[in-house]
Amino acid sequence: MNKRKVVVRGFQRKQGQVCASILQENGEDVIKSAATAIKCGADLLEIRLDALTHLDPELVRNILKQIPHPLIATNRMKEEGGFFQGSETERIDALLAATEWADYVDVELQTRDKYKSEIRETARSTIISYHNFQETPPQDELIRIARKATAEGDLAKLAVMPRNMQDTLLVLELISRCRNTIAISMGKLGSYTRIAAPLFGSPITYASLDGEVAPGQLDIKTTRDILDVFIN
Repeated sequence: MNKRKVVVRGFQRKQGQVCASILQENGEDVIKSAATAIKCGADLLEIRLDALTHLDPELVRNILKQIPHPLIATNRMKEEGGFFQGSETERIDALLAATEWADYVDVELQTRDKYKSEIRETARSTIISYHNFQETPPQDELIRIARKATAEGDLAKLAVMPRNMQDTLLVLELISRCRNTIAISMGKLGSYTRIAAPLFGSPITYASLDGEVAPGQLDIKTTRDILDVFIN
């Protein structure tokens, strides 16, 4: 695993960072949305590369180098709610191009080991993610997934869909039991966990700029204002 912990653009990992998800089809709109999100108070920006049309490594580099703010780059596969249409090799090539400029590269846990290894070797830091839009697995399974993800990367990210309020509590319990873990209970039922999770130790929570990118996301300002009361 890559041990270079080069922190760019002044980013410091701490509890309760608000990350704005940027989902746009062209580079110009990504850069404009990024500027707006920064003004709204986002600590980090998640650049959803899978939303870009005609995606290629050079386009990735040209976009990211123009955004002077801490970045998470992800190229979400269709199986986990993403929009990328190309081959798996092309998907990974775009992520590898992002490693020069992104503070974190987010890659799915189910990605083939050889591709995850390539990203770990070049990325400054990695988020190993798991998305389940159907259900919330049992607590022991959530813990197993989180521990496997943190063994393979710097942070684990689990986003799961609740069927009842008890499922949302499992997510908060997971964060309290597993270090370096971002956990989200999606949808309207789980929306409160996006505020509560940082209070339980989640290093990052995700917010929206112009509407939900994931089910249950709150806007940046609302998320920032509430967290500032409890954390800062």
